[in-house]
Amino acid sequence: MSSQGGVLQAPAASQAPADLRAEGRKQSPARLPLVVYVLALGTFLMGTTEFVVAGLLPEIAGSLQVSVAQTGLLITIFAVGMIVGAPVMTMLTRRMPQRQTLMIALGVFAAGHVIVALGSSFTLLLAARFLTALATGAFWAVANVVAARAAGPAAGSRALGLVGAGAMLANVVGVPLGAFAGQLMGWRGPFWALAGLAVAAVALIARTVPHDAPDTQAASIRSELTSLRSGRLWLALAACATTTGGVLAAYSYISPLLTDRSGIPAGLVPLVLVGFGAGALAGSLVGGRLGDTRPHAVTIVAAAGATVLLLAISLLSGYAVATVVLIALLGFFGLGANPVLISLAVRFAGRAPALGSALSISAFNLGTAVGSWIAGLTLGTAMGSVGPVVVGTVIAALTLIPTTAIALIARRHR
Repeated sequence: MSSQGGVLQAPAASQAPADLRAEGRKQSPARLPLVVYVLALGTFLMGTTEFVVAGLLPEIAGSLQVSVAQTGLLITIFAVGMIVGAPVMTMLTRRMPQRQTLMIALGVFAAGHVIVALGSSFTLLLAARFLTALATGAFWAVANVVAARAAGPAAGSRALGLVGAGAMLANVVGVPLGAFAGQLMGWRGPFWALAGLAVAAVALIARTVPHDAPDTQAASIRSELTSLRSGRLWLALAACATTTGGVLAAYSYISPLLTDRSGIPAGLVPLVLVGFGAGALAGSLVGGRLGDTRPHAVTIVAAAGATVLLLAISLLSGYAVATVVLIALLGFFGLGANPVLISLAVRFAGRAPALGSALSISAFNLGTAVGSWIAGLTLGTAMGSVGPVVVGTVIAALTLIPTTAIALIARRHR
């Protein structure tokens, strides 16, 4: 994939924020290109496969004759594959045409699901999930670059917001539908469906993503790695890790909080989770739109809002209605700044925009893995089901440090 040319090359450090805001004010919001919506469909499939296993754990465990806890490794191994796969696959495919990379990634994605649907060995399923995660990381990293380039500098964050909204929509529609289909068709049915949809997405990518020749003059790996010297890039990546780490530390264990503390029946918990997903979907779209003109305000306000909401949930979890409303708002503020953070990482990566995108994906997944792990440890303490929310509050508050630092650096440069 090319790291040369295109709108994703970073402007001079002292000009980038001001120039982008100026362009955003001069140009009225235009309709995004069709390719952005196609890429959002791809991330919808990726988001669905990442979490659909959670709704099928008992069925998979019973079929493969392993414990439910052991079956949960299918989720963990996918997260590990995303953390490793996004930057590694980006570097390995950096000289390939971006359209070809996206099509191959979807093809591998489809193959991984076929293996899962046919497999009877738990070890084979773990390997197939890891392979699928590698393809997911490669697709997502390149999709962010292609979407932002297609939309142009005045709508880059808005395009990334739409691409990210595909993954948010997966939590609202894809995962519940997958779980429902698993009950009707057996747990292998959703994997067959995802494989078929991925093949259809390959055809859409071939028709909508502009043809780009192999970049034989792409920067060397050593040259691209020089982008890692950017302090602002690491600040953006730190914000990526802490914002999702804080929110998903609480969200991963929200069910026991709702049933034990709020008194909500277990049968209604999925509706609360849909509320969170709807809030996250709206937040991604709104954050992406506002991020083109006020990126630093969006990231700071989102971090502050998520921190306050998590603190409020920990204090008011005994009140069912208040908790349900706060969780929906948490989805809006907690994940709404993600498109802007990706956009900043791409910009600060300079001549290696795809690597910046890939590292942001790794940071999101690393924050989720670490945050949920720490949160899980608190369940056995005196804090009980409130513990994960307290952990999430602390981690989310840390996001204010890198986001404020980035804003101050940008102000100083201007």
